[in-house]
Amino acid sequence: MSTSNDPRDELAIRNLIARMAQTADRGTVDDYAPMLAPDARWIMPTGDPAVGPDAILDGVRARRAAGTAGPGSGTRHMITTTTVDVQGDSANALSYWLYLSTGTDPKILMTGVYTDTFRRDPAGWVFVQRISALE
Repeated sequence: MSTSNDPRDELAIRNLIARMAQTADRGTVDDYAPMLAPDARWIMPTGDPAVGPDAILDGVRARRAAGTAGPGSGTRHMITTTTVDVQGDSANALSYWLYLSTGTDPKILMTGVYTDTFRRDPAGWVFVQRISALE
């Protein structure tokens, strides 16, 4: 449900969620930065919350160094069912996700839910917070 009068807001947020998943699989670490608010928080199922883009990007680098995400990792993030609620210059979304191995015998490795908060900045919508939970 959206309280925005402009459906382009919801579409922009859905595209931002998709772009984040594609960046996790195929993009560079630098591709994340424009999608993050300066005060962004990332809360993963394990570890301490990452606060600020630098800390979030450090986590991305660590996952890529471990071979669990990014180009060449043999994994894929799939976003399935998403709801978006836009209220002025802020928004919330809830998305189900699958984390898969790729290749000739793909497997579902994990499933979960993203609870996201967004803000409209002068350049467009950005992530303010992502909570990733296993389900």
